[in-house]
Amino acid sequence: EAHLVESGGDLVKPGDSLTLSCAASGFAFEKYDMTWVRRPPGVKPEWVGAIDRDGNTYYANSVKGRFSISRDNAEKMVYLQMNSLKPEDTAVYFCAGRYHIGTLVAGTDQAEFHYWGQGTPVTVSS
Repeated sequence: EAHLVESGGDLVKPGDSLTLSCAASGFAFEKYDMTWVRRPPGVKPEWVGAIDRDGNTYYANSVKGRFSISRDNAEKMVYLQMNSLKPEDTAVYFCAGRYHIGTLVAGTDQAEFHYWGQGTPVTVSS
């Protein structure tokens, strides 16, 4: 059975850094584009960024320059390095996987992905 399991969420202060991890299992991870989506409290989900099968990365304007996505195909892991965190980064963060079709899908709906994790909460507050 395929799974995505996020970890690393925490309560941090503005300006802090945090790295989220997403462990994949049960599917051919190396063939999938991996996406991070976040759901702030009371707000619709937001696309954070993605790393495609080939390692190309894409970011939302709101996190560009602060967040970095990487992947380790051998370990079937994808990471979200978050720097200079702001209170508005507070959200539950989800990783999602979609089989690479040539065009990256910058979606936020679970139905647009083949695999979706359970989420890990990040709170940025002083």
